[in-house]
Amino acid sequence: MQRYFVKKKENNTFLLEESDIRHIKKVMRMNINDNIEVVYNNKLYICKITSLEPFSIITMEEIYEEEKSNLDLTIAIGLVKEQKMDLILQKLTELGVNKIIPVSMERSIVKLDKERFAKKKIRWESICKEASEQSKRTNIPIITDIMSIDDLTKLNYDIKLVASTKEKDKLLNYYLQNIGACAKIIMVIGPEGGISDKEESLLCSRGYNRVSFGKLIFRVETAAIYVASIFNFSSSKR
Repeated sequence: MQRYFVKKKENNTFLLEESDIRHIKKVMRMNINDNIEVVYNNKLYICKITSLEPFSIITMEEIYEEEKSNLDLTIAIGLVKEQKMDLILQKLTELGVNKIIPVSMERSIVKLDKERFAKKKIRWESICKEASEQSKRTNIPIITDIMSIDDLTKLNYDIKLVASTKEKDKLLNYYLQNIGACAKIIMVIGPEGGISDKEESLLCSRGYNRVSFGKLIFRVETAAIYVASIFNFSSSKR
């Protein structure tokens, strides 16, 4: 059953976005009496299509769904090229990440002013919404405004990690052993050129711990997916 997120509700009726209505009619080719899943305020409802022109639905049932992850994972990632960022956002959403922080770093090739970022953020949020619907989530990851390394040092998390090529001994598993249920975790991953020594040292002086991926050096998109996969697997075993 196709899932859609909605932001508005009037007179006990959910109001879908025009893009979702077009998807239902033109792509999925649904008809009157077909059912869809609707997520509103992180709750799941089964709804029936009662009219196509104008489009309307009625609620048939509210479904309780357990959260798939008991870890609150944030990925802070250096700004990267558009195609890579699109992939990262999609896969991190599918893997249950709760928040994604784009970070302007010394070696970031991509530079965004406020106007360009505003347009990018709309696109990024759309990617996360569609990935949340596809992966049957009941929430959509939060994409924050662009932060700096200094901004990251001021954030409050239970466990703060930075992907490092300097660290060789402390693999991700080292930290997973000490993570409790419902822990708030942030992982910082550098852009294509990696995080600079200066940025890494600043983070580590403010409570972040270096973590190694072993002997392999990953591309930024691979590193992000790898980290989210490991935490997703760890969470499912708790």
